[in-house]
Amino acid sequence: MIELGDRRYALPARKTVVFCVDGCGPEYLDQALADGLMPRLAGTLAAGGLYVRGRGQVPSFTNPNNVSIVTGQPAHVHGISGNTYLDTATGEEVPMNDPRFLRIPTLFEKLEQAGVRTLCVTAKDKLRALLGACREGGPRPISLSAEKAHEQAIPEHGIGSITAAVGRKNPSIYDWDISHYAMEMGLALHERLSATLLYVSLTDYVQHKEPPRGPMSDRFYARFDALFGEYLDAGFVCGITADHGMNDKTAQDGSPNVRYLDDALREAGLSGFRVLLPITDPYVVHHGALGSYATVYLGAPDDARAAQVLERLPGVELVLTREEAARRFALPPDRIGDLVVLGDRSTVLGKSAAYHDLSAVQRGLRSHGGLHEAEVPILASHPLRPGERAWLFGAEAADADAARGRPSALSNADVFDLVLNRLSTAMA
Repeated sequence: MIELGDRRYALPARKTVVFCVDGCGPEYLDQALADGLMPRLAGTLAAGGLYVRGRGQVPSFTNPNNVSIVTGQPAHVHGISGNTYLDTATGEEVPMNDPRFLRIPTLFEKLEQAGVRTLCVTAKDKLRALLGACREGGPRPISLSAEKAHEQAIPEHGIGSITAAVGRKNPSIYDWDISHYAMEMGLALHERLSATLLYVSLTDYVQHKEPPRGPMSDRFYARFDALFGEYLDAGFVCGITADHGMNDKTAQDGSPNVRYLDDALREAGLSGFRVLLPITDPYVVHHGALGSYATVYLGAPDDARAAQVLERLPGVELVLTREEAARRFALPPDRIGDLVVLGDRSTVLGKSAAYHDLSAVQRGLRSHGGLHEAEVPILASHPLRPGERAWLFGAEAADADAARGRPSALSNADVFDLVLNRLSTAMA
């Protein structure tokens, strides 16, 4: 066993992989399964595999949720509050991609210290350093990205070219197939690296562009299912979750349904504030840096007028103080603003109309960040051990058939606990 935070994990008894399907609200899997696009996943569920709905970290963005998954802890413990945060000492908006922002080790670092070889593959290169962090010394987890696969090699293991090992060139980060390339990397490299625990984190370009049953979305999930089957055939125990879901954020005329917080506060006569959009990362083409979560630093932190102005905006669902948001969403209070603002299911939040380039999202915007994108699927390829159903549903232990797709007590931070500790395959 290893310990990380308040959890204990068994060392993997079999090859094990967890997939984080970026942007995958449960409705994508529900529809793909209903349409017969995922026969391998359907087969594992029919044979006793697990599928329930759980929750993710709010804000429902990539960085805080991926780090919650790989540490098993909420943001107030691991420290990653968004894709970007405001360094109040310098006044700079800083991407939270550097391991220096982590306040605890990852599961991979702990397992490497215990002699277990791990492999992390991310579609987005921005996550590579976080997943491969080594804060405590010792062996470093191997962490690669599909985005930069053409620039990467592992010479100490005789791998001079990642793309040669996979057998094809890596697609663009805005290609529907880049996520599958990350999955292919795991399949191609794990045996050569003697890796027994894998984490493969995908990207949400497809989900930003199409809802379930879109033609590209259908291709995406059919190809995911085929590769999932290849992992099963290779002897893997598989877990699946998501960092967040996705919703349509368009107005009736098809344009982005945006509330500009800078503009609203200035029109109300306020000054000295600063709006931060923590969705911001290097990949804004498909969402224009518009999400349903924002944080505001006030010139006068006790100025209640700002909250009142923002609460009156149509589509703003919630305005919380720093302390309220930190408590409700388990966030690190020193890495959020004086106010946290959330949009509703169909509304995104921006700075000012002049700030955002919306040319790439004028024909429709799908995005995330708020409460309505925090529901995620949680799946396992193998049955639970006897007695573990109470872990899913508390005192209410439903039978296996009734569990499929129903809400559970789990979060995406529980997925490694699930695959390492709770499945029948984890038994010695």
